[in-house]
Amino acid sequence: MVSPAMLKGMNTEVYGEGHPFGDPSWYQAYNTPYYNDTHKQFRKLMREYVDEHIMSNVHDWDEKGTIPKEMYLEAGKQGTLALCIGRPWPEKYFGPSPWGFEPDYFHELIMYDEMSRTGSVGFQWGIAGGTTIGLPPVYHHGSEELKNRVMPPCVKGEKVCCLAITEPTAGSDVANLKCTAKLEGDFYILNGEKKWITNGIFADYFTVACRTGKPGVGGISLLLVEKGMEGLECRKMKCSGAWSSGTTYITFDDVKVPKGNLLGKEGKGFQYMMQNFNHERFAFCAMSTRFARVCLEDSLKFASKRKTFGKTLIQHPVIRWKVAEMARTVEATHNWLEWITYQLKTMPKIEAMLKLGGHTALCKVQCTKVMEYCAREAAQIFGGLSYSRGGQGEKVERLNREVRAMAIPGGSEEIMLDLGVKQSTKLAEMAKMFAEAAPQAQQAKM
Repeated sequence: MVSPAMLKGMNTEVYGEGHPFGDPSWYQAYNTPYYNDTHKQFRKLMREYVDEHIMSNVHDWDEKGTIPKEMYLEAGKQGTLALCIGRPWPEKYFGPSPWGFEPDYFHELIMYDEMSRTGSVGFQWGIAGGTTIGLPPVYHHGSEELKNRVMPPCVKGEKVCCLAITEPTAGSDVANLKCTAKLEGDFYILNGEKKWITNGIFADYFTVACRTGKPGVGGISLLLVEKGMEGLECRKMKCSGAWSSGTTYITFDDVKVPKGNLLGKEGKGFQYMMQNFNHERFAFCAMSTRFARVCLEDSLKFASKRKTFGKTLIQHPVIRWKVAEMARTVEATHNWLEWITYQLKTMPKIEAMLKLGGHTALCKVQCTKVMEYCAREAAQIFGGLSYSRGGQGEKVERLNREVRAMAIPGGSEEIMLDLGVKQSTKLAEMAKMFAEAAPQAQQAKM
């Protein structure tokens, strides 16, 4: 028997429902070097909001293919949209942090993690996808006029900004995009098409990657296109999943874009996109890891009550094996994700860009592969219930459809694996070069 004296000095602080592996370990009375009281406060706020206002509605929103406008306004009011554009906090365009503290990347991780408990890629990308990937280029490279006009309504949920890079013939191979913009007087004349653009159908602003110069990455620029510009047409696409995220096919037919809507400098578009890739993939990793955990948690809950051959499923060794395999992959992946989050929090931006590209690329592959594995194993545990939309297997059925929505965007597995090795190899070569140069530099000083 455990006495109070035995518990003295022991961490017994449990948050959530307490299902094994159902939450990150720091929710379940394990020690952590990463989180403080502000993270606990924020976790509680996010969980209560998701449970009260979102969890029971995502299925209907997904079936209808739309999220109510008031949800965007509420997300803006709460500050979650401003949080998802990265650091620093955009006080100039939003105002002070509504929580009474300056959020860091772990607060952002908590936000993605808690909202992903819904088990809906459509909701996650529908409410914040465009803001996460489309607004940062405006925030970091737009003119003051553009930022003053675009940033406040977007971070407050009044308007939506999306990122338009992918084309029918150019996805991960961004350098080969064909969309063109030619400068004629005070306007760029934009022509081309974009495909699989998240939030595009209801977006007010489009951060568009287009070719303004020579072939290759050096000829790519970013233009901010605005809803209502003549020649801009959007058509909602029918996809396997993420139905409420507004996946869109976009065409530009001689769209006149003011010169002032150029983000940064001509020919620097690819560089600007690269600057946000670590943060974008961090968001993918956070969502995918919780989606995998949702499959694990729901499987364990279901296996504890469903009976076959006179036993609950969890009493069968083969089911415990499935749960164990899911648990070990999810826990290992979450630990890697927290390590990357810590690097993002503590490194200067230039250092993070230099060092983390390979890690975030490889981690994205890890997270989406774990999500795919857990969705598959959960479907086996749920049986026919995982094949029916709605009901007990709702999340598992939906996440099985939406695995590819996480695995392909932001860099497909094949591209990410190759990138991870190349980036890490280059970094190691640079480190060796600096190490060899250091003694010579020291000798020169003497």
